[in-house]
Amino acid sequence: MDPGHYHSPFTQLVFLIYLIGQWDEVSVLDDRGKLIRTFEVCNINQSPRLQDNWLATPFLYRRSAPRIFVTLRFSVRDCASLRSPSPSCRETLTLYYRQADSQREIERTWGGEPSNGEKETREGWVKIDTIAADKSFSRVEPSLPHQYQPDRHRRVNVKTRSFAPLTRNGFVLAIVDSGACVSLMGVSIFYRRCPSTNRYLASYPATPSGAEPTALVPVAGTCVPHSQSQGGTAPRMHCNAEGDWMVPVGGCMCDEGFEPNHNGSACQACPVGHFKAVAGTVPCAPCPANSRTGTEGSGVCECRSGFYRAPSDANTTDCTGPPSAPVSLSWEYESAEGGVSLRWRPPEDTGGRSEVWYSVVCRICPSASPTPPGVCSWCGEAVTYTPSQTGLRQTKVTLNNLLTRVTYLIQIQAINDVSALSPFPPQFTSINFTTSQSVPSPVPMLHQLSRAPSSITLSWPQPDRPNGDILEYQLRYYDKGSDEDNAVSVFSETNTITVSSLAPGSIYAFQIRARNERGFGPYSQTIYFTTLALEEHSKQIQNRLPLLVGSVMGGAAFLLVVAAIVIVFVFRSKRRESPYSDRLQRYISNRGGGVKYYVDPSTYEDPSEAVREFAREIDPSHMKIEEVIGAAQFGEVSRGRYRPLGRREMLVAVKTLRWGVSDRERAVFLSEAGVLGQFDHPNVLKLEGVMTRNPPERIITEFMENGPLDAFLRENEEQFSVLQLVGMVRGVGAGMRYLSERNFVHRDLAARNVLVNSNLVCKVSDFGLSRLMRGLDHNMPTYTASLGSKIPVRWTAPEAFQHRKFSSASDVWSFGILMWEVMSYGERPYWDMSNQEVMKAVAEQYRLPAPHNCPPALHSLMLQCWQTDRQHRPGFDSLLSSLDRLIRHPASLKTEHARNTQPLLSPTPTDLSTVATVSDWLRALRMERYKDEFERAQLHSLERVSILTMEDVQNLGVNLLGHQRKIVHAAQQLRTHLTQGQVEV
Repeated sequence: MDPGHYHSPFTQLVFLIYLIGQWDEVSVLDDRGKLIRTFEVCNINQSPRLQDNWLATPFLYRRSAPRIFVTLRFSVRDCASLRSPSPSCRETLTLYYRQADSQREIERTWGGEPSNGEKETREGWVKIDTIAADKSFSRVEPSLPHQYQPDRHRRVNVKTRSFAPLTRNGFVLAIVDSGACVSLMGVSIFYRRCPSTNRYLASYPATPSGAEPTALVPVAGTCVPHSQSQGGTAPRMHCNAEGDWMVPVGGCMCDEGFEPNHNGSACQACPVGHFKAVAGTVPCAPCPANSRTGTEGSGVCECRSGFYRAPSDANTTDCTGPPSAPVSLSWEYESAEGGVSLRWRPPEDTGGRSEVWYSVVCRICPSASPTPPGVCSWCGEAVTYTPSQTGLRQTKVTLNNLLTRVTYLIQIQAINDVSALSPFPPQFTSINFTTSQSVPSPVPMLHQLSRAPSSITLSWPQPDRPNGDILEYQLRYYDKGSDEDNAVSVFSETNTITVSSLAPGSIYAFQIRARNERGFGPYSQTIYFTTLALEEHSKQIQNRLPLLVGSVMGGAAFLLVVAAIVIVFVFRSKRRESPYSDRLQRYISNRGGGVKYYVDPSTYEDPSEAVREFAREIDPSHMKIEEVIGAAQFGEVSRGRYRPLGRREMLVAVKTLRWGVSDRERAVFLSEAGVLGQFDHPNVLKLEGVMTRNPPERIITEFMENGPLDAFLRENEEQFSVLQLVGMVRGVGAGMRYLSERNFVHRDLAARNVLVNSNLVCKVSDFGLSRLMRGLDHNMPTYTASLGSKIPVRWTAPEAFQHRKFSSASDVWSFGILMWEVMSYGERPYWDMSNQEVMKAVAEQYRLPAPHNCPPALHSLMLQCWQTDRQHRPGFDSLLSSLDRLIRHPASLKTEHARNTQPLLSPTPTDLSTVATVSDWLRALRMERYKDEFERAQLHSLERVSILTMEDVQNLGVNLLGHQRKIVHAAQQLRTHLTQGQVEV
């Protein structure tokens, strides 16, 4: 059989006849007079034993068909129309088939007899079906029994059957008559298949339908040339029993440079001038601007000469060029210091790109007349550029440290992302100018050489840019208690001067400026120095008397003693004359190294003075406020974007002072900026600057995406590992160590005053209650709060809420409470107890229990922070070392799963130093009555006892609630005791 959708190897009977019985081959004429061949049999009156008339086909190869269909066209005479009906008369045919590998095999086995029993087949034959006639005829002309009757076509039966599965090379089909009067006019043998096709850019071969009537045969397709499968899996379709393709799965897509044709059966190359960058079903697109292709099937369009794509540009984008030169370049003096400001306008042609930046080229020329650039020399590294020399985004730059009376040639180059790809230098515009002599720059600082009750001797370096010879210096000073209008000026031609007629023990403000031929430069910043108090001077004299008495020892000894007196006097003078009692004196001294101590803004009469000293004033044009995100004590908090000159844009938080506040509230608001501006540490909130020149005043800090630590933990309860929580605590500790090293006390350290950024870095913030620590005891400096000041009782050490004594040790107590907050995911310390109840419990030595799943080693650190004697509390250095050890040894952070039911730890902990057995432990608790219960539960080790829960104790048979709580609390204390013996904290 040749493949075909419906295939008939013979439409008329061309049987290689295997006859058993009385089948006759007869030729008859149809109604159109065409001769047709039929097989007929009509042995209806014979013995039933002889009614077994077989008509078989030749051996037929099945090819790949698993199921074969057979259509019979036949007519049957009605048994009732016979004159003498036979009991053996039938109106049916039976259809059989037999599989074999060759014709020879069929011939060798054809002669077999029917098998005995009730089987309906000979040996090896399989019955397909018994075919019953739907229509029959009743009469045949006696004279022309075999002549085709015109109306006989209305009595022709057409029956189709199928058989499966076929597994051998071929088969033979047999039609068996068992006593019918039948005329077989046609047999069609065929199989069904899905024709070969191209769909979804995949080719599918002709495929026979499946063996079962409901089977769907999966067929893998092959992608057409210049295509690939989608998703990396071969496309498939399914051939159903009717020979129709259905259920497509997957498909193919054309490669880059190729697109589907009009009916989706093939991939055709993109024409010249078009491209397709990636594989897919989209059509080819015209080349982007300034690009082209030279061949068909291009995946990318090449840029035309003079146009380029930047490394970050996609191959599908337009080709662009370098920008033209900037326009309208001008210059002017920026200030009296000799700086020159250059301004220009952007290029008229940006090369088709949105970005453009600028570079400055500086040359010194021999004359003011127009000079070729090659004759001019480079300016060198002395010239500085604000904000920078290269990568400028704005159309302005300031040049400083320029020489006077020199001609400069300045070129402003325009550059974009493709300028480096061009073989030509960047386009630029240039300008020449000659500088005049400028006044000196400010004197950088003042040094105190010595001081006395009525005088101070000062020294200073030359200005960084004298711009000529310095003719003299002008020093002006005034008492800090008065104003600048009462200043007194003195002049000096050297860089040293002694100011006399001063009041003892007073603070004076000093400013200095230099003069050259052009005039005076600007004054330096105001710097404060203090004269020596009379009592300090008297003490110095007393210390020198024993040395003076020794001078009577005469001669050479006298000279040696005098020399010793001079050496000791100078040494002591330098030591005693540098007490750094003045805040700015101490601040300036740190320029030479050492710890920079915090300066309390509350010591300033005007808080704006501290803000000007420690905070940067921000230009409002660099700030964009986006939306309000919260409320603060004196106004609202917003999120904004700040873009300082020469730096990238950043998110910031903006605190805005509300309208109508009092002067005191304004001072408190600004004091936070005066505090924050003095700190620079990764775990302390960073101040970006302030806006105070025009109301409303604003404080700008870095933006912390995750907000306050307590709310962040509550929103993410149980989402972090113990190690992550300890890492957060460690960050807060690092910030507090930095603050304490600067003699700074926070007074309000709590999780609500710690902010968290997107990287989970915790930063100490909210310095509204912060103060400088003072005190004669240098080992424990303190700050004494006023009686009317507010105190956050739940986070405050007992000496602080009882006696208003704040110190670094009281911050350590608060740090312990913060650790408890972190490990309990923001739970409120002391829960719903009132402030009075908290103070009473803390005074009676009650302490917070370990939070759920808190490692005992960490709770032990908390208890150390909560020691009553502040001298016994660890410092932040020690706490940080302990936290680092815990982080380096994660095994020490093993958590406990029992939740403590005690509201607070007992004020009288059990002495466990002599406890060695469970019996000892029960005896120490005075709970010996439960010894038998513990033995029945086989609680023989202290380790097992230490993990008892309330439920465990109830199951032991302890019925009294007080005893239950006592035993559970003691078990937790035992657990802490055992853990401390194993883990160093």
